[in-house]
Amino acid sequence: MPWTAINSLFDPFFPKGLQWYWKGDFVKALPDEAIDVHIANALEAPSSFCLMHLYPIDGAVQRVARDVTPWSARDASFSMVIAAISPDPKDAEALKTWGPCLLGGHPLNLEGAYVSFMDADEAGNRVELSYGEIYKPCLDQGEVGSEQPVPGQPEH
Repeated sequence: MPWTAINSLFDPFFPKGLQWYWKGDFVKALPDEAIDVHIANALEAPSSFCLMHLYPIDGAVQRVARDVTPWSARDASFSMVIAAISPDPKDAEALKTWGPCLLGGHPLNLEGAYVSFMDADEAGNRVELSYGEIYKPCLDQGEVGSEQPVPGQPEH
């Protein structure tokens, strides 16, 4: 199946015209308190389209040293993706406020994320936390922006 076909499989669930605000975080663990924070925030979502999902990070990822590749968040157990979504453009500000509320919701968030889930104003510190010293020359040369993928990673 061509990549474009795979990438369009979710199109019927998310029609054109929706307002989107994405955030992400790496998470070390999910204790009961963290789950309670996420449930409370879900109840405050600006629309029924808003969501948070987790992708496990395990196996070979933890067996590689932090300084071997440009990704240093080797102690992360999950990649958390927050998508604040609404069909109403009037919800744009509420979406921008709700998404970041889930970040830092518990002390086991690692303050890093994939570059594609960062705003330009937060990229510097969070990129360094996520990608360490190997990636620092790209930051110093201004080669990293919120819309750029990590070198060697596929674009979304």
